[in-house]
Amino acid sequence: MTGDYTMEICAQSFILYYKSRLFDLMEDKLEKRIANWITIIADCLDVTHAVYYKPQQDNNNRNCFEHSFSKQPFDFPKCISTNTLQAIFIESDYVGHDILSMHPQLSIFNSAFHLKYNEIEKGYLFLHANEDKLSEFVSPNVNSFIYESGKTIQIIEKQSDILNEEGRYKELFRVTEKFHSSMDVDIVLNEIIKALKKVFPYFTYNLLLSNDSKHDKTLPIKELQLDHIDGAVMDSYVSGEIRIEKICTENHTILYAPLCGKQGVYGVLEVATSASFVFQNSEVEFIRLLANTGGSAFENAKLYEQSQTLIRDLQLINDTSHRLNSSTSLDETVQFLKSQIKKSFNTDDIGFVLLKDTEFTILNGSNSVFLSEVGKKCVEFIAENIRVKKEALLYSNIQNQLADETIPFSSLMVVPMIESDSLKGFCIVSHSIPYYFTFDMFKLFQSLIHHSTLAITNSMLREELERMVITDQLTQLFAKGFLNDEIKQSMEKDEEGTFILLDIDNFKKVNDTFGHQTGDEILVQVANIIQQNIRSSDIGARWGGEELAIYLPGASLKTGSQVAHRLVEAVYKNTKPKITVSCGVSYWNKKRKDQVESLFNRADVGLYHAKERGKNQVVIKEDKSPF
Repeated sequence: MTGDYTMEICAQSFILYYKSRLFDLMEDKLEKRIANWITIIADCLDVTHAVYYKPQQDNNNRNCFEHSFSKQPFDFPKCISTNTLQAIFIESDYVGHDILSMHPQLSIFNSAFHLKYNEIEKGYLFLHANEDKLSEFVSPNVNSFIYESGKTIQIIEKQSDILNEEGRYKELFRVTEKFHSSMDVDIVLNEIIKALKKVFPYFTYNLLLSNDSKHDKTLPIKELQLDHIDGAVMDSYVSGEIRIEKICTENHTILYAPLCGKQGVYGVLEVATSASFVFQNSEVEFIRLLANTGGSAFENAKLYEQSQTLIRDLQLINDTSHRLNSSTSLDETVQFLKSQIKKSFNTDDIGFVLLKDTEFTILNGSNSVFLSEVGKKCVEFIAENIRVKKEALLYSNIQNQLADETIPFSSLMVVPMIESDSLKGFCIVSHSIPYYFTFDMFKLFQSLIHHSTLAITNSMLREELERMVITDQLTQLFAKGFLNDEIKQSMEKDEEGTFILLDIDNFKKVNDTFGHQTGDEILVQVANIIQQNIRSSDIGARWGGEELAIYLPGASLKTGSQVAHRLVEAVYKNTKPKITVSCGVSYWNKKRKDQVESLFNRADVGLYHAKERGKNQVVIKEDKSPF
């Protein structure tokens, strides 16, 4: 209809005409209905300016414009306070220019309507319309005009609410499908936030989680520290129900929705908006359903992750146990276990400590930090605790225990190695970051060490047995058989070598004079002097009775002679009761054919000649290569 036609409409039929136009309005797209409604009014009343103000849900002290209409640009207030509107409409729901002119910002309008429907406020309509049409059509029917307009807005809002709710449930259906198609915790959490942002784009969100897992850093996650929360958060977490609180000091209204699964509550979804916002029942229900569905999906994803972790952990323990049980040496066992620990826990330093009485020994293969002064201080502190408690220890920040800023690590896991109820030692793992090790990591570490202790103990026993086989029990020097084998290997791989055969002079007299116990002590003293005067690569052995032998692989005859003379002198100076020794020295090299037996025989002849010449001296017997 056109403006000219409405001029012919009598006052009695105006409302019917207006209602018919509003009926046609329902065929328009929902998002255009408010704009088209104002266009109808503008058409009927020859309006030049129109503004529709609507109460704001997030601020109940003002009404802001929802839509405006104008045939030319004009200025109008974007929001009007509730107090101002109450003052304007204090006597009537319809006012004219005489009242509006009292408010400079609103003087551009010549009519305004307080729109209601069934006493429910729907908004305010301000117009600059044709005065004659206002007088002829509206004034006689103002209540009907307000009623029909309010009813129209009510219908539009209801349909909008239905569509919004439909959209929310479609989003809930979508996100539920996504939950069921994924077993990834971060994907579940991302979908929760994504759905909220789509439905409530102007809210802010946080996920307050009670677990210690690591998550996508882009997620708005806060740690839910149960010993530091109170109020509505704690109430929601404990009760498993939604809680809403207003924080006036921060101008916030916050809704807390627990993430519930079948086995427990895993955290709380925090939804924040302005302090004056009032959550509608449908909105609360949507958030509740989303949180419950998300909580169940989170639980399933966590259980799946835990099952996968358990499978990996069991595989690790099985592979480690199988490999360790096939290891032949302690060093090999320690090195393999160290590599498995480093791979599984991404640790900085790993140490293996053996305990015996009040002493401790740090095994080869341990990181050097435990051999430093501060490292040994830490090991000693832990050893004292392990001896008392005999149980695994987890330190979130060891520096708080030792009060030493020089300690290069903070987090520690310590697990005792116990075999047949006997404490053998412990394994220690460190990291520079405090609170680095999780409880799940701690449990895995305990299981790994418990399953590895037998292999470590067996390796130690095997090496101890091997050492006993090749070691003389009294002197702790090597046995003669081991010396023979080492010389044979040396003759295959080295260029030369020197052999020294040493005999304690007048040993029978020592035994007869001081007793066999003292004789044994003399043998130990001489053995210790030998160990102090040879290289780690040299081999000292007990040849038999009071005879001792030394083999110097790769040493020239000159070097061997110097060692023999040094030993003769050292024995005389450092034994008690004072004794002397005689030495026979022999030598070999690659330039000539030689045999181990010939090397021994030449040294034995040299020793015999040393005895003949008065003892306490060295005789070199090397016929084939003059000295």
